[in-house]
Amino acid sequence: MTIVLNGRSCELSEPCTPAAALAELGLEVQARGVAVAVDGEVVPRAEWGSRTLADGARVEVLTAMQGG
Repeated sequence: MTIVLNGRSCELSEPCTPAAALAELGLEVQARGVAVAVDGEVVPRAEWGSRTLADGARVEVLTAMQGG
């Protein structure tokens, strides 16, 4: 299945979930300061492992950064 992950086309195997997208970026579901949006809608962390992504979904993974 192909999704757009942070602006780049990405192939994910089944099941295609936000958690799988995080793994593609080397992030874990338990990582702090991470947010996931699918097609412009923020996905609650509790749904990262169960929400199925549609083919062509636009997934944005954001991480908080500290500094000034």
